[in-house]
Amino acid sequence: MESNDRFFRRRANEEMMAASRAVTEAARERRMRLAGIFLERLKTSQQSDLLEMAADDRSAFEWRKGRSLEQI
Repeated sequence: MESNDRFFRRRANEEMMAASRAVTEAARERRMRLAGIFLERLKTSQQSDLLEMAADDRSAFEWRKGRSLEQI
């Protein structure tokens, strides 16, 4: 299954490409608005992921707290 980040990034790219091919100005603006919406959702999704990681007391590198370099 596709992650939210990947989906929002892909859809934003698709909408920007469609905007570049649009025949009318109204269609181009509509596509750019949609691309902006997907980029905002991507940003929100990434911030949510960072907050979850910060709330979780584990390190991203799975280092154990309190261990010195000699013990590693």
